Amino acid sequence: MPIFNYLCTINQLSMTMGKYIYPIGVQNFEKLRNDGYLYIDKTALIHRLVTTGSYYFLSRPRRFGKSLLISTLEAYFQGKKELFKGLVIEQLEQKWTVHPVLHLDLNIEKYGSIESLENILESNLSRWEEMYGAEPSEKSFSLRFAGIIRRACKKTGQRVAILIDEYDKPLLQSIGNKEVQTELRNALKPFYGVLKTMDGCIKFALLTGVTKFGKVSVFSDLNNLMDISMDRRYTEICGISEQELHSYFKEDIEELALRKQTTVQSTTEKLRTNYDGYHFAPNTGGIYNPFSVLNTFARMEFGSYWFETGTPTYLVELLKKNDYDLEHVNGVEVGFETLSGVDAADTDAIPVITQSGYLTIKDYDPEFELYTLGYPNKEVEEGFVKFLVPFYTPILESKSAFQIKNFVREVRTGDIEGFFTRLRSFFSDTTYELVRQQELHYSNVLYIVFKLMGFYTQVEYHTGNGRIDLVLQTPDYIYVMEFKLNGTAEEALKQIKDKGYALPFEKDPRTLYKIGINFSAETRNIDRWVVEGK
Repeated sequence: MPIFNYLCTINQLSMTMGKYIYPIGVQNFEKLRNDGYLYIDKTALIHRLVTTGSYYFLSRPRRFGKSLLISTLEAYFQGKKELFKGLVIEQLEQKWTVHPVLHLDLNIEKYGSIESLENILESNLSRWEEMYGAEPSEKSFSLRFAGIIRRACKKTGQRVAILIDEYDKPLLQSIGNKEVQTELRNALKPFYGVLKTMDGCIKFALLTGVTKFGKVSVFSDLNNLMDISMDRRYTEICGISEQELHSYFKEDIEELALRKQTTVQSTTEKLRTNYDGYHFAPNTGGIYNPFSVLNTFARMEFGSYWFETGTPTYLVELLKKNDYDLEHVNGVEVGFETLSGVDAADTDAIPVITQSGYLTIKDYDPEFELYTLGYPNKEVEEGFVKFLVPFYTPILESKSAFQIKNFVREVRTGDIEGFFTRLRSFFSDTTYELVRQQELHYSNVLYIVFKLMGFYTQVEYHTGNGRIDLVLQTPDYIYVMEFKLNGTAEEALKQIKDKGYALPFEKDPRTLYKIGINFSAETRNIDRWVVEGK
């Protein structure tokens, strides 16, 4: 019977089993199966993985099911057939051979120094040596790892399965610290290199992480790994596909619609807008963030569940360090090399932000082999922009929602004076260090403010040729704004008229305001604005 028919059978069976126990935070496959948690059957893909190759690498954003995938593979190689009862792989696998499994999880330590990595490697190697023996001559971590693999294979008569979860956690946590990065890289490179030198004793190996560090980093000598991160055959191996959403969660969607007093169609569209949109290869179906979907159904409430679990500050630090124009984050075009690897010493924030799950593939130009990147969904877009506020303004993150609410209220009621008085506070305390990049700084702050307002009002914002144009629309008002640096507000207003920026709105019944604004390099803030009504 074809795999698709097995999947349909399992999906139909799943809908007759009643309310699920949602596996939120559950990353152990054995616990998940024994305790009755929902499992979205990925075993057909897992079977393909283990029967068509030996060495793999997979990058996916955090909370996307990488650890559960590793745990599922561990149970498979341990021959625990009973855990796979009713799943597709039960019909596909006939042998269920037991292999020694070396499972290394680097997610459980905080890496502020090389000692943190040494501690976790020592702990795991010592545990494995208790099982398979040790040799006094094996002094380094890499020699001990190779010796364990050799003895495990000889002792059991079966080749070893090696599963490394969050392989990149040490490198990610030390981005920006070149000394620690170098020490960690020098330790990890030979350790991971064992996977190549011990090929004869290894049945299978999978490394997972958020990013792929390449070039002169840990993968430079490990060229036998097949990177399936952008392999269209495995785009659904983590996360929830559109088909899986409706197969496993049909009743949940109906209940959520009932709770929200809306239609199933409207609820489905909101789920798609908030949590769908991840594309790990060009021209493939979108993947839903599993953590947010499960939390939504468990609580019967929409929320920013994935984003609220924490965003690493190094992402914003990379943007600021390299004076990145925030407006160009969404819609940036990159080549394959940007998506396929991150250099540990790289200064470009886009590869790290993309592989961390804050950007995804939106389009692909096959002629020039360029990928267009963008925010995957509303949860990520709104959450990331909110996260930027305290890094670019003196406004605390806890106060930003209050400030945006008042901005929106002011533009909805035509309170221009209140709006610009409040906007000034977002530029207060601009440091002297930003003087040389004032225009970019002002542009980035305005982008953040108006992007957040755009979730509640209609905003058209774009930059070009050293100027900033803005059109902001509410049900009753239209604002056409022009910003100048070290000019005059009158010059900005004149440009609106001369360039005809407001012409498309002249016949609109809403109240139209043309506003010229000037920034002063001396005060490092807005010094004046002039308003002309309809």
